[in-house]
Amino acid sequence: MKRREIVRLGAAVLFAPMFFARTVAAQSKYPERPIKLIVPFPPGGINDPLGRIWAEKVKPMLGTVVVENQGGAGGALGAAAVARARPDGYTILLGGSGAMFIYPAAASRPTYDPVRDFKPIAILAVAPLCFVVRPSLPARNLNEFIDYAKANPGKLSYGSTGVGSLPHVGGELFKILVKTPDLTHVPYKGAGPMLTDLMGGQIPFALPALTAQVMSLHRSGKLRMLAVSTARRNDAAPEIPAATESGLPGMVAQNLLGLYVPARTPQAIIEQLAQATRKVAADPDFHKQLSASGAEPFVDSTPEKARQIVADEIARYTPVIKSIGLKLD
Repeated sequence: MKRREIVRLGAAVLFAPMFFARTVAAQSKYPERPIKLIVPFPPGGINDPLGRIWAEKVKPMLGTVVVENQGGAGGALGAAAVARARPDGYTILLGGSGAMFIYPAAASRPTYDPVRDFKPIAILAVAPLCFVVRPSLPARNLNEFIDYAKANPGKLSYGSTGVGSLPHVGGELFKILVKTPDLTHVPYKGAGPMLTDLMGGQIPFALPALTAQVMSLHRSGKLRMLAVSTARRNDAAPEIPAATESGLPGMVAQNLLGLYVPARTPQAIIEQLAQATRKVAADPDFHKQLSASGAEPFVDSTPEKARQIVADEIARYTPVIKSIGLKLD
């Protein structure tokens, strides 16, 4: 080995610990400025309040978190923006099932890959759908509605919050499981007009997200909630059975709201964000605030568990999306 190469190698060995120390020190200073949380929907619904609750709860651990609403394309526009962001921990996505599990499988030319372009921090909350009918419909529970739908082929429809939304895909999953292919899908531009038409009798059945508004309409008798689309009953409405109690073990359609960062974000930063999120998830006040909105905290989530959930949910929804030929531009 030439003397010049030996000197260069010795210098590299000498200064490597110093470089490593500077790198660790730089990472240990995170965060040094406000973090931006992208909520890919406008204010309203569950996404915006959940993001703001999390931002407030992590402030003692992470400092200021600025919530920025970037709505459009069912959450896909905001998700794409985070996928392209600098992977430094200062841009985080609050992504739901529509943007992370449904859009990538249904889009003709998806602008991001939920597995390749993101690293999950944690699944933060679970917000189920619910089966709701107009009060005049002669069905007091989900089994009675299934019997009614089969006895009236081609006469019933269901409302969703738009083509490609979770309520749409959940409704198609329901049709497959109960073998009612002629239950017609009626897409709306949001939950508000859908619920208005349901109360007015224009549609007999809908699958909205379980929210405080839906629970209020049910308890006042303006709508009738038959079941929630989760594996067990929801804490906010414990009197409403889960769809799985009606002999439909596969009828699980829930909005899994998680925190995601760009794929090349350093692991040390991901762990720091995950640790702060676990503390939030264990906070009783966080549970209380979520329950009031119809959602529940996803306890004991980790980046590894969240990564597996993403893979499992994509695998579960993709066959449904393909079976109905759903294509999103």
